[in-house]
Amino acid sequence: MSASVLYMSMSLDGYIAGPNDEPGTPGGEGFMRLHEWYGDSGPSGTGPSKASAEFLDEMNATGAVLAGRRTVEQAGHYGGDHHGVPIFVPSHRPPGPSVADYPLVRYVTDGIESAMAQAKAAAGDRNVLVHGAYTAQRALEAGVLDEVQIHQVPVLFGGGRRLFDVLPSRVELEIVRVIDTPEATHIRYRVCR
Repeated sequence: MSASVLYMSMSLDGYIAGPNDEPGTPGGEGFMRLHEWYGDSGPSGTGPSKASAEFLDEMNATGAVLAGRRTVEQAGHYGGDHHGVPIFVPSHRPPGPSVADYPLVRYVTDGIESAMAQAKAAAGDRNVLVHGAYTAQRALEAGVLDEVQIHQVPVLFGGGRRLFDVLPSRVELEIVRVIDTPEATHIRYRVCR
């Protein structure tokens, strides 16, 4: 059965985007530092470790994406293709006309629960990759987020956009797996219900 998994790179002090995270500077200042762990220019200069590369394979094996409107629009709707799977965008407003150019992008205006149900149906037996801080917070609140995969990067941003800045109540998590690499510590949690 499909699980919904938030995949997020995060600084040690909880930031997923740097200061000035705006449409002209998506991710804000220093954003790419959070993603060096999977690129060719990591701190070691040799690319990702074998363990880090496995997380990329895992993310790319998901069957659908559920991402917040702000995230999707700042990423240019991923050019209409996030590893070839449908992209669901929960939003209170209908999309702008440019989304018509991207047949895999579907805006869902009847709530996060509906958006997640559609994403899971589209994913089949594969997982749903979840992106976006606000969307993750709403999915937790609605009880439709199953797991959280944090790629904890050894850096302190000191400002920017935090992942869990506002939650309606305490959320208990169970640690499922921890893998430490030179580039990041990968921590997977199951959301306790």
